Amino acid sequence: MLKVGDKLPAGTLSEFVEVEGNGCSIGPNAFDIEKSTAGKTVAIFALPGAYTPTCSAKHVPGYVEHAEALKAAGVDEIWCLSVNDAFVMGAWGRDQKTGGKVRMMADGSAAFTQAVGLTLDLTSRGMGLRSNRYSMLVKDGVVATLNIEGPGKFEVSDAATMLAQAQQNR
Repeated sequence: MLKVGDKLPAGTLSEFVEVEGNGCSIGPNAFDIEKSTAGKTVAIFALPGAYTPTCSAKHVPGYVEHAEALKAAGVDEIWCLSVNDAFVMGAWGRDQKTGGKVRMMADGSAAFTQAVGLTLDLTSRGMGLRSNRYSMLVKDGVVATLNIEGPGKFEVSDAATMLAQAQQNR
């Protein structure tokens, strides 16, 4: 399992891009994790699924609400990561009004989630392999803080906790 001090694993995540530009076409685009985190401080929070109750009511809205404060604390980008496809993440981002605040990153085949060792098996609930709920502050591709939730919990991966950690790790 990933831990503080580890470099993020190599791989790609996808994001649905709404406006063509900066080398990106409209629709799903793949982003290299190493290149996308190089020289940046990125707050990443992961959750079990788009449109699920806690994720939609608390997790994403908290990061949208605290986006400016996180950026003032030195965070260059905020990523929401879920084992969903880029189309679903794009639609959910529109519904959650994340534009310009939180990048909705898809780990469609759970490759990144498996590589970091933070899977959650929800097969018995008809959802298959998903991501555990967690957050991490990543500096130049290296994990500076990692907050992993216990089963069914939402206590340490929230935006307020990440903001306090970003302010401490400037």
